[in-house]
Amino acid sequence: MKIRFLLLLVACLYPATVPAAGGSGADLDHYEYTVKDIHSLQNGARLFVNYCLSCHSAQYMRYNRMASDLEIPEDLVQESMIFDDTKIGEPMTATLTREDGEEWFGVAPPDLSLIGKLRDPEWLYTYLRSFYIDDTTASGWNNTVFPNVAMPHVLWTLQGIQKPVYATEVDDRGHESRHVTGFELIREGSMSPEEFDHAMEDLTNFLYYMGEPARMVRIGWGMWTMLFLALFGVLAWFLKKEYWRDVH
Repeated sequence: MKIRFLLLLVACLYPATVPAAGGSGADLDHYEYTVKDIHSLQNGARLFVNYCLSCHSAQYMRYNRMASDLEIPEDLVQESMIFDDTKIGEPMTATLTREDGEEWFGVAPPDLSLIGKLRDPEWLYTYLRSFYIDDTTASGWNNTVFPNVAMPHVLWTLQGIQKPVYATEVDDRGHESRHVTGFELIREGSMSPEEFDHAMEDLTNFLYYMGEPARMVRIGWGMWTMLFLALFGVLAWFLKKEYWRDVH
């Protein structure tokens, strides 16, 4: 019985430890994420199915649920966002098999359904913009937020190719160390840096939404609930005052 309790406790605490995995302690860029901007979420969904879904599945999200939440007509989703014989009511599964992923990248690309819950939005936003060219890795790419990540930079045609700018520091013992302070764009992409940053905001918003689709409804109901409690509190105070009026 005690063993089962300990296993359950570990399972409950495990999600809190996942976000630190693969991190590098890099500074994260701030941005204002929101799940209320439908246009941002729609563009994020478009980027996801075009650049991410070929390798990364989202098995806990169904196309028709996404269409309903993001106000996208189902016939448009079927025509422009589903590239195989998958039906509108089926989960968003990747075309890449787990076996091929392990063979090509050394590790199978993870499912991204809950990545918005496992990672902070700012981590995702910074990660998507922090790929740089690196001839020492198998893919030819690296990332300052997730060093030696197996994933190649699939968005390079949009962002372009950038190389890191290093700064050298010397400690008290005379040991030198280098760290990345920024990037230099050596080949332009189809988007300007500002356009790419905005696109990654949209993609991050979609990943954040997908981690908890009910958040959109919960936030709406939460506002009405707080308003109801505030009004009820006022009425309760007047009711108490009336009941206790003759009590000395």
